[in-house]
Amino acid sequence: METVSENRAFGGVQGVYRHASASTGTDMVFSVFVPPHEAGAKLPVVWYLSGLTCTHANVTEKGEFRALCAELGLIFVAPDTSPRGEGVADDVDGAYDFGLGAGFYVDATEAPFADHYKMWSYVTEELPALIAAAFPADMGRQSIMGHSMGGHGALTIGLTYPERFSAVSAFAPIVAPSQVPWGRKALGGYLGADKAAWRKHDAVALIEDGARVEALLVDQGGADAFLEKELQPDLLRAACEAAGIDLTLNMRAGYDHSYYFISTFMADHLRWHADRLG
Repeated sequence: METVSENRAFGGVQGVYRHASASTGTDMVFSVFVPPHEAGAKLPVVWYLSGLTCTHANVTEKGEFRALCAELGLIFVAPDTSPRGEGVADDVDGAYDFGLGAGFYVDATEAPFADHYKMWSYVTEELPALIAAAFPADMGRQSIMGHSMGGHGALTIGLTYPERFSAVSAFAPIVAPSQVPWGRKALGGYLGADKAAWRKHDAVALIEDGARVEALLVDQGGADAFLEKELQPDLLRAACEAAGIDLTLNMRAGYDHSYYFISTFMADHLRWHADRLG
């Protein structure tokens, strides 16, 4: 693992790191904030998955999480959103919602994306092993959150591994990708035409098929330009009501899809995670 940068912040260390990924066959960059702690201490881990067009840098630079992570004693990990580099396939038209920056947290099975787009394995297997080995992380206390496409990733991963994640939350998530244009394009392009294969990467479908967590927290901006067409949080509300999942869905009037929205409510999410992480 190569250290790209490390900076002192709120008594802890904000780092950016690069490593050669076996999952993607590329170099991958991620960021980790480690709060101040006593020597030998193991700290709970909050995973943050970013949205379309983003890298680790968006939340690292704009998320305003470090002060509270330092106060609460939380490690904050932010991976990239897709593989990158020479030879990595992209959307043929260079669209922002597929290909580079838009890995959708799935393991692609369709050519040419299957060669590198293994973001599910990277985020759920490879990177956690690296975090456990290289940082003072208590992997028995993990939680996960994300934004937009990353909110989709956080919900689907959290629902798939409820024993691993003590808390699951999202900002403006794509809750039912099988039913919206962003998701249909991504799932069809990465996984093929068999919609049965899409269901394990669709939070609403996972709940319909029996996946359960005790509670979910979602914040959604009421002025989000993508709300009606791509996000549709009411589909998640209906699925959670039918399944008996305690969903807190906060509709935030006047807020959009940006990091101004995310940073405003980041502290609420971190406190909610910390309460459940112990």
